[in-house]
Amino acid sequence: MDFEMILGLLGGLGLFFYGMKMMGDGLENAAGSKLKFILEKVTANPISAVLVGTIVTGIVQSSSATTVMVVGFVNAGLMNLAQATGIIMGANIGTTVTAFIISLDMGMIVPVAIFFGAVMFMFSKAKKRRDLASILLGFGLLMEGMELMKVAMSPLKSSPAFEQIILAIGTQWYFGILLGVVATAVIQSSSATTGILLAMTSTGKITMEIAFPILLGANIGTCATALLSSIGANKIARKAAVIHLMFNTIGSIIFLPLGPLMISFVRSFTAPDNIMMQIADLHIMFNVLNTIILLPFSNILIAAANKIIGPDEVRVSVTDRLDKRLLQTPSIAEGQVINETVRMAEIAKENFKLSFEAFLESDESNAERIFGNERTINELNEGITNFLVELSSSDIDINEFGRIASTYHVLNDIERIGDHSENIMELAQEKIRKGVEMTEDAVEELKSMFTYCIDALNIAIESYKNNDKKRAETMIRVEKRIDELEKEYRETHIRRLNHGKCTPIAGILFLDLISNMERVGDHANNVAEAVLGRYEE
Repeated sequence: MDFEMILGLLGGLGLFFYGMKMMGDGLENAAGSKLKFILEKVTANPISAVLVGTIVTGIVQSSSATTVMVVGFVNAGLMNLAQATGIIMGANIGTTVTAFIISLDMGMIVPVAIFFGAVMFMFSKAKKRRDLASILLGFGLLMEGMELMKVAMSPLKSSPAFEQIILAIGTQWYFGILLGVVATAVIQSSSATTGILLAMTSTGKITMEIAFPILLGANIGTCATALLSSIGANKIARKAAVIHLMFNTIGSIIFLPLGPLMISFVRSFTAPDNIMMQIADLHIMFNVLNTIILLPFSNILIAAANKIIGPDEVRVSVTDRLDKRLLQTPSIAEGQVINETVRMAEIAKENFKLSFEAFLESDESNAERIFGNERTINELNEGITNFLVELSSSDIDINEFGRIASTYHVLNDIERIGDHSENIMELAQEKIRKGVEMTEDAVEELKSMFTYCIDALNIAIESYKNNDKKRAETMIRVEKRIDELEKEYRETHIRRLNHGKCTPIAGILFLDLISNMERVGDHANNVAEAVLGRYEE
């Protein structure tokens, strides 16, 4: 292999990688919120998990990215091993999409895709058009990379050394598997290994008999990414990586002796002169059949992983769900930020309810729970903010992830709601210590204002969670009413004080409480304003 050939191969591989990444990013961005929450829809039904794994991998164009993502979700406690196993199996099917695309004869389409993709990318500002441009450009560059590799390797057809290697693989299957394992483990992409294999068909030396053990090795080698990613993760995540390795290895052992039968079947329906399509079809058949055969035995794979890794450890951190592995797929990471921010908001709302009930009923039995929740809110605020900083510094278009910027503001407001709830609990404790009683009128006024505040919090959380601008608009009426009630009740309570209907300390506590409740309404309104894109400090 001369220097010029090496340069051509490296250049083609570089274009292939970049095109695959660009096309995957375009598909991922085009999928948008659908991809963000698709993994949450996985149920205990193993077939749905396989379908999700196939779809996600088809979109992100990398089974390694999907399995790393799954390790992250399992580590975060968002997915159990049964769900993860199904998705991993589906990822193996989804990764065959790239090989299938490569095998198609699209010589006339590629230049057109590159031209229109480049024009749209340079002159379009609309997100959807730029996503489409990324898909077209990525596809074109991927195919051009393949052509470059094919041209670079075509001289190998007259190379005696290359012929000896091919002969060795043909007679010694384990050499082909080893080659596939090592190549994929090094370049961290089974799609790239398959791409190189398909490019080598230009030498005229590659047959399905030669390709099959290399494909099996590539499937095993792709497990290296997930295994490396699981280092430092908890035991459940390491089990997911081990299941991935067992699934691909066992599948290779099962299907290796069945290779001649599968090859014969593929030849029966694929054009005899199209070796690239034959290899792509063989690749798809192996992964689909492997999933069909091993899916019913998922529980055995899980039991084996439990035996190998050992019992799970106890989770300790409230921010475990923000696993840094998710940063590899920004739209998934953004979706997880939204989920955790909503969780933080729900805890803040719970604290507001508990502290108000404590004040009204002069019952401090939930004090420790409230203060514990406040610590959780602070931990979540810090954890989500740190995760957001890392997400913002990754290679994403911030305009396409606008909710990242608004979430910084939302976190601040949720944290402040938590602080006001803590203030209300402290007012309740003072009320209990001093034996203060509220008049019936004061109690009814507090209940009325509380109802509007809860309504405001529900609007804020729901509108942020669903990015629902119409729901956020309804905050205007509610927040205005809270402000009116705060002013009205302040005046009526002062009149009660002047008429001696309540004690001075009761008056102070009442006014402090409605002031805190009004501020809760303000912060809920700020969240809605962030959803509407008009947040004010």
